[in-house]
Amino acid sequence: MSKRNSSAVARLKQDYIRLKKDPVPYIVAEPLPSNLLEWHYVVRGPDDSPYRGGLYHGKLVFPSEFPFKPPSIYMSTPNGRFKTDTRLCLSISDYHPDTWNPAWSVSTILTGLLSFMLERSPTLGSIETSDWDKKQAAQRSIEFNLRSRVFCDLFPGLRAECEQELQRRKEESEQQQADTQEDRPALDSQAANYGVFGNVVVIGGFAAFAFVVRYVLQTMAALE
Repeated sequence: MSKRNSSAVARLKQDYIRLKKDPVPYIVAEPLPSNLLEWHYVVRGPDDSPYRGGLYHGKLVFPSEFPFKPPSIYMSTPNGRFKTDTRLCLSISDYHPDTWNPAWSVSTILTGLLSFMLERSPTLGSIETSDWDKKQAAQRSIEFNLRSRVFCDLFPGLRAECEQELQRRKEESEQQQADTQEDRPALDSQAANYGVFGNVVVIGGFAAFAFVVRYVLQTMAALE
């Protein structure tokens, strides 16, 4: 390991310890065991935002010169705010080395990322979608993340949470289908009753019409 890498890894280890002692709200992060310069994070959508219920997986790729140079920031999970697997142009990313502060930590970066995610300011790598689209993306994020091996390996607790949520949705869907099937016989019976009633009305109408015609014919014959 080069001296630069050694320095960056030492700093990232310190940041990891601090992050565990003082977690960033709505975000968890873990480095790859095989490469401490690549961290993966998961943002949990705040309840008061269009991202509610979503889990958004992304990564930070740190340069060997960290903390003197900023990381690249990516979002992997479709979210309605950022393009996926695209370097994001943020003041805390490698797009703006001139605004980077070496005193900033991984916690600072993650806090800034969440703050920008909740804003609507456009930048390179961001997209414009409605709140409805963001809510739909939040619902789909769980299935998407479970297809990521890195997500499942680094965040087993979140993986279990996603699996439980999918099971809950499945059971809810099955219950709705069962309720619909239970209601169908009653609806069919009601429809059948309406059908019988309708037939009676039609027959009655024909009988009344025949009576009127007969009455008119008898009246005309009497007049002749």
